[in-house]
Amino acid sequence: MLERLLIPDIRELIAERDFATLGEVLNQWLPADLAALLANLPDDEQMQMFVLLEPAPRAKAFAHFSLEVQRRLLDALPQPDAAELLNRLAPDDRTALFEELPKPLAARLLELLSPEERRVTEELLHYSRDSIGRLMTPDYVAIGKDWSIQQMLDHVRTHGRDSETLNVVYVVGEDGTLVDDLRIREVLLAPLDNHVADLVDGIVVALRASDQRREAVDVFRKYDRTALPVIDAHGILVGIVTIDDVIDVAEQLATRELQRFGGVEALDEPYVRTPLLGMVRKRASWLVFLFLGELLTATAMGYFEREIQKAVVLALFVPLIISSGGNSGSPAATLLIRALALGELKLSDWPWVLRREMASGLLLGLVLGSIGFLRISLWSLFTDLYGEHWLLIAWTVSLALVGVVLWGALSGAILPFALKRLGFDPATSSAPFVATLVDVTGLVIYFSVALVVLRGTLL
Repeated sequence: MLERLLIPDIRELIAERDFATLGEVLNQWLPADLAALLANLPDDEQMQMFVLLEPAPRAKAFAHFSLEVQRRLLDALPQPDAAELLNRLAPDDRTALFEELPKPLAARLLELLSPEERRVTEELLHYSRDSIGRLMTPDYVAIGKDWSIQQMLDHVRTHGRDSETLNVVYVVGEDGTLVDDLRIREVLLAPLDNHVADLVDGIVVALRASDQRREAVDVFRKYDRTALPVIDAHGILVGIVTIDDVIDVAEQLATRELQRFGGVEALDEPYVRTPLLGMVRKRASWLVFLFLGELLTATAMGYFEREIQKAVVLALFVPLIISSGGNSGSPAATLLIRALALGELKLSDWPWVLRREMASGLLLGLVLGSIGFLRISLWSLFTDLYGEHWLLIAWTVSLALVGVVLWGALSGAILPFALKRLGFDPATSSAPFVATLVDVTGLVIYFSVALVVLRGTLL
């Protein structure tokens, strides 16, 4: 809200070319607010405002920009300014930028870094793209186990300015292995003549640099932490991951799952930056697959063509039957996919889920079946649309609804477990996929019930 209120004033200062006042005002803003303001300015004004920032706030604001804005600013900055900016970026933010850039451009920008920052960046980029190693920063405070509290505090005062966070300090052995992590609160409340060893309990939660990013999201959620240490295969502390980076990962994972669940391949870029042909390609594969699946609906209808000719009235309820199955299966799939993603359910829980969804589907089917039976019965009091056998038709529709809704709930529940067991993302059992499956099988259930109930009358 603050940046919106001040935009007219900012534009007035730009029009007056009062850059001294502009620089003084902008340098007092929070980095996230600066990024939000500059991102909404025209390109030329955006660059004018950006160069007015002092080096430290400039680097912090730069980290909040989208990749498109970052590339444009880097292209427009003189090489010395671009080098200073890149060297001031936090290692994890710099790594996030470099991994999204084309390799030739990333290599060229890498040469602008100081030897120390280049070494750090190359080490982080050495990890696989989706690993925790790409998220971590080497800027942390490490202390020895045999230090006194006074020594430790002196060390923090000397080296803490460059740390990503001072909420936690990390106790390491002589070989660099992680021993423990201490919240700074524990240290501040301890007597100065005590030793770090007096506070160490050996209970530490750590991430492995080679693990997948989604594992970091689960660990942070489970232990409610703001920062976690990262170790290599030998237990040596190599960096830390902070909550801001994990929130970004959680958002990316949730976005990809929602896109898959909606029947779209996960987009590689935000929607507004995805090219039209790329968007069509991402959506076409699922759409074609689902279309081919829906063609089986016509096959099923053709198989029961004779029954439809004998009892045309059955065709009136086909949309009702197939939509009810999809409407019951999609919510079941949604709930279970989310429960699996949050770790609320495990693969071994499928028998319990099966029983629960069977009961749920049966009750929901009875509700819809009763409504369907009542609707046909009431209409038959005022019209002969359903003929003299309206009661049998009512029973046919009612029983078919029970079966289809029950089958839809079971399909939506079992598909996520089956896909996860096969090593696929459960989100791919999306609502369109479940609906297509239930459409086809729902017709089979409907006409099979009709054959039994209407045999000897309409059929």
